[in-house]
Amino acid sequence: MKRVLLTGMSGVGKSSVVRELAVRGYKAVDTDDRWCAPLPDGRQMWREDAIQALLDVEDADVLFIAGCEENQAKFHAQFDHIVLLSAPLETLVERLATRTDNPYGKKPEEFRRFLDDVRTVEPLLRRIADHEVVTSMPVDDVVTTILRLVDV
Repeated sequence: MKRVLLTGMSGVGKSSVVRELAVRGYKAVDTDDRWCAPLPDGRQMWREDAIQALLDVEDADVLFIAGCEENQAKFHAQFDHIVLLSAPLETLVERLATRTDNPYGKKPEEFRRFLDDVRTVEPLLRRIADHEVVTSMPVDDVVTTILRLVDV
């Protein structure tokens, strides 16, 4: 089974990509949905036991996992591809402000944290990524690009 990590900053479109992959029949998991545990500072981390169990199951030709948590680095070696999803900062800010399915980034302290993460975390993700896909195109095109890059 091929395992693909889709990572990137809040608002980049990870959840939208997962939904489109699922519509196309792929096994795709958004780790924001029950795969994370909250931390006292308002952040969250992957539930490592749950993520490991997910990675251990071989019930599909390819597994897409979308998320961006600090402890994901513990699992990087288990992925065949790491795809960084990115977008211009202005696009990310607009998406955070207008999205209705996820409240993250609406509070001032979360927005400050988001801006800091874009400045400090995204460059680290760029260094470890096998591929980068800019998500300012339609989601259908983003998914088609991802599938081509990971040879699915």
